[in-house]
Amino acid sequence: MDAIRLLAISILLTSSTSALAQDHKAHATTAENVQWGPAPPVLPKGTQMAVLAGDPGKPGPFTARLKMPAGYKIPAHQHPTAEAVTVISGDFRFGMGDKLEEGKAEKLGPGGFVDLPANMNHFAFGSAETVVQINSEGPFAIKYVNPADDPSKTQ
Repeated sequence: MDAIRLLAISILLTSSTSALAQDHKAHATTAENVQWGPAPPVLPKGTQMAVLAGDPGKPGPFTARLKMPAGYKIPAHQHPTAEAVTVISGDFRFGMGDKLEEGKAEKLGPGGFVDLPANMNHFAFGSAETVVQINSEGPFAIKYVNPADDPSKTQ
């Protein structure tokens, strides 16, 4: 590759990176300043949600946290997009399958991580208060394996 083409490509990449950086503003928060609110009605009652970045209701990446009380359970379900889940605190248990089977669940503690593929049936629960962070693509959607498990239909 000649020097002129290499220089042109370098300038193009540098200007593109600079433009992207200007479009995206840094956002930081401390754990104490996380703004918790009720989770969407498509999740079982009792959990709280905090959106740290992005908008789960719109196309694009988002980061959210769920604070689940002890004994909280999310029946078997799937999402149209992949989820990367990191355990912040507590006792997070998850498993793959068409129904919640506690005996088949894997246990993750603080710092644990699971990458859940799109359209894969899975379930989750915890025995202690648990906070997880979810990185995914919006718009957020959840489809329960058993439609009767969808709390938005009964709330």
